[in-house]
Amino acid sequence: MTEDSVSAFLAAGPEGLLEPYRLVALLGLSFFLGLAFEEYFGDRRLKAPGGVRTFPLLALLGALLYALAPETAALFLAGLAVLGVWLAIWYWHRLSIQQAEPRIEHSPGVRLDGGIMALVTNLVAYLLGPVTLTQPLWIPVAIGVTAVLFMGARERLHAFAETVGGTELATLAKFLIIIGIVLPLVPNEPVVSVTSITPYQVWLAVVVVSTLSYLSYLVQRYVAPRHGLLYSAALGGLYSSTAATIVISRRAGTAENNSHLLNAAIVLATSVMFLRILIVVAIFNRPLAFALAPSLVALLAAGLILSAWLYWRGSGNAGANGGDVLPPANPLEIQTALIFALLFIGLSVAVGWARPEFGEGSLFALAALAGVTDIDPLVLSVAQSAHGDAELYFDAAAILFAATSNNVLKGIYTLTFAGLARGLVPAGALFLLSGAGIAAILLTIGLV
Repeated sequence: MTEDSVSAFLAAGPEGLLEPYRLVALLGLSFFLGLAFEEYFGDRRLKAPGGVRTFPLLALLGALLYALAPETAALFLAGLAVLGVWLAIWYWHRLSIQQAEPRIEHSPGVRLDGGIMALVTNLVAYLLGPVTLTQPLWIPVAIGVTAVLFMGARERLHAFAETVGGTELATLAKFLIIIGIVLPLVPNEPVVSVTSITPYQVWLAVVVVSTLSYLSYLVQRYVAPRHGLLYSAALGGLYSSTAATIVISRRAGTAENNSHLLNAAIVLATSVMFLRILIVVAIFNRPLAFALAPSLVALLAAGLILSAWLYWRGSGNAGANGGDVLPPANPLEIQTALIFALLFIGLSVAVGWARPEFGEGSLFALAALAGVTDIDPLVLSVAQSAHGDAELYFDAAAILFAATSNNVLKGIYTLTFAGLARGLVPAGALFLLSGAGIAAILLTIGLV
């Protein structure tokens, strides 16, 4: 560097690239990464390059080389090339030792290293320099934390990969195609004049609902079996409260004990449904979500109180935890997504046609119909087509009516699958929630 360039660089001060708080953050992140590296590679026979001293120096070197020539980053790229050669030489040395002593890696208590993990981590430490200087601080923090988590999660990730079946991975791959390829290509213009819903909004609705259901499904399948029935019931409510009600009711019909736990689980699954509705509506229509929030939060609280009462009224009876509730099917199956899309399109067209023909009251007839099938298509249809303060509370009341009719249906399912003797208490609680829903509808309409 020339004397003028050095003076200009130093004169940049806090406004330049080397801001003090960024350097402090860089040192902290690289030291944190080095600590995790030392813990993971500490018991290797062949010490991997890197650690609590090397990584801060590498990160500072990357930052300085980038700051000296930020326009072309030539110095930084030259340093990256030197680091790459050094790591390649070390890796070649590691392979030569492994080939010379093929049995040592399988000896008890002896480990050579972690494959290419050491190389990648050194590169991450070096790249943290320019990233910390030029990007918002949450980006290098996220990179550092992610690298540490992946470094220490080798066994858990391999165990998870062995647990997940090939069919489920294939289904997830299809869904990622829908999100990453199909969704961006779908037109965002209305196709028919009856409804303003576009094909893009249809697919977006499928993506949102299926993603929420799938996250619940994954936790329910791989985590909930270790935590008991109530935990699974709550996740089942996020996945599908109707499906969870049917599964638990069937179990209640044959259970020898713990009826209080099964009854509480049925009501808990329905209670979480109100939270699911609020989340879905808030994604697409915040004003409608605000209009729904008081009623849905009140119904959620009432359901939780009822569930707690059903649980505690019989908690003195000792026994097993009642078993686990597993979701009936993978929610990311393409067939399920297509059925949901067709229902969504049908209800969107019905809402668009019925409103001008029969007025706002027609929504309640459609809501009652949706309540005996799947309320999500109606909820999303109303959320994406609602407009104007005058219609807002009618739309909110229609969504509440769909949830109420669905609760009545679940009460009937409970009596059917659990039997009159064992299903009367949880069905009565669901009917009570339906009555509270009717009261919420009347209060909501009164705000118009």
